[in-house]
Amino acid sequence: MIGVLLGIAIVEMLVVHLVVVALLGWVAAVVVGLLDLSVVISLALLLGSFRRYPVTIADGVLTMRTGRLKSIAVPITDIAGLRTTWNAVALRQKDMVNLALASWPSVVVDLSEPVLSRRGKPIRAIAHKLDDPAAFHAAITALSAAHGH
Repeated sequence: MIGVLLGIAIVEMLVVHLVVVALLGWVAAVVVGLLDLSVVISLALLLGSFRRYPVTIADGVLTMRTGRLKSIAVPITDIAGLRTTWNAVALRQKDMVNLALASWPSVVVDLSEPVLSRRGKPIRAIAHKLDDPAAFHAAITALSAAHGH
């Protein structure tokens, strides 16, 4: 979804640039163009950060990331389970963090003990859009079994 947003931003940047040149002149077009270019560069960097900062499971800790935007580390022992179903109401709960950004999440992890966000807000569930949710479920199930859950 971020890639689609990036494509739309590039097209929008070109169209708006032409309209601003026609209506307001080159000075305004340069200012608007620089603003649009900064948005396009930011989206491109965010898209690239998804590969550099993936969701990982290492040393007994699940780290859920959205590239460089957000990162939440959860000890494997604090995972209560994985939800099989959820709806929009569940995703808006105060103690749920939705890391799926502009997509519908493919996994929801429930926590037995809340973790604190960077702002100090308790988090009891994490939703995320993963490329291979089946492999994620298998890995969490295997680790949970190994830790006696």
